[in-house]
Amino acid sequence: LMPPSFYFSLSPYLDHCAFHHLFNDKSSCFRHFMPNMYDTPLSYMKKAMSFGLLVFSIVVVSATIFDEQTQLSQQVNVPFAFCAMWLALMWLARVEGSQATMVGLPPVDRELYKESHPVAFHVCEYGHRGDNLDRYLMGRQFMVLALVFVINMSGAPAGEDGADRRTAMSQFFVNSGLAMILFTAMMGQLNTQVTASYCMLDYSDSYFQTVTLYVTMAIEASGLLHASYLVQMLVTRLNGSQVESNEPPRNWWQNILFWGRVALSVALLVFAFFVTLTALFEGKTTAWKGIPKVVLIVMLFALMAIVGMLEGMQIAFFAVSRITEKERKSNLWARWSCDLLFGNTGLGLPGFLIGRQLCVAACFFWDCTHNYHPC
Repeated sequence: LMPPSFYFSLSPYLDHCAFHHLFNDKSSCFRHFMPNMYDTPLSYMKKAMSFGLLVFSIVVVSATIFDEQTQLSQQVNVPFAFCAMWLALMWLARVEGSQATMVGLPPVDRELYKESHPVAFHVCEYGHRGDNLDRYLMGRQFMVLALVFVINMSGAPAGEDGADRRTAMSQFFVNSGLAMILFTAMMGQLNTQVTASYCMLDYSDSYFQTVTLYVTMAIEASGLLHASYLVQMLVTRLNGSQVESNEPPRNWWQNILFWGRVALSVALLVFAFFVTLTALFEGKTTAWKGIPKVVLIVMLFALMAIVGMLEGMQIAFFAVSRITEKERKSNLWARWSCDLLFGNTGLGLPGFLIGRQLCVAACFFWDCTHNYHPC
């Protein structure tokens, strides 16, 4: 389902798409195929259904907050929970769209847009320097998870209170998490992702993008996530290769800082697993009643594996979106994947983004539901 916010967000970009000037590929800008994409009765039915689901989800989530059925509305107050949810949602939308631009713009010569998009030029100059893109992606993922947890604490039900006042349909949407999934995916993720994937320069030409970039870099520099580097090294070593870097080798002081942060991150990761698994075994999470503990643990690791695979696929697809067709055909499976993505009049990539984001949002919220330990 195409989110209606996606259509509403297109108008500023349709006549101002910078990639129309940088690339001659027919699918590189919405203006080339937009008139022929959504003029069928079925497409209008999909948009109407999507809009109805979005409005219904917003009403259900807002009602849950105003009835003081969420954690923040109970522990703090209703206005704080409502404002926190929308602020986190707006920042989440900005962070989700920035990934498409940061991953998709490296192949483009920055001198081409230095004058026309000065803010985007400075963002890319810093974000693409050395290994900063990897650092950005790591910090960005932490931001996404943190913002999703804030949204979940603000808008998701904290218990069964008020369930008797809901209709059967609203109770199903709330208890299953479907309302939060649709609300977050359509309002806070899909619209900016799809728009930014086609209008990368215009989207990056914002000071908010600059702030987001520096926040993600600060998160990475803290060392909280450096265990991921260790996993990366182990995987590449098992594959018979080495991690390639765009920076000179680290000196002794940089090695001390790096491995010290790796040790800190690994310790935090082990502690987080211990706390989460202990809470699961002791039944101290907000998991749905009646699910065996073993099933909850399997679900935890399965959902994390699915999210990891989908996140890696998104980054890879953004990266190959601007390489030549000859380079895409270097591998049989890569060629088949690219034919699905970039064929079908350019609908493959946005279609993947929409389906992927719904899956990721569902995994995030189900993980929040089953593994969250309320204070």
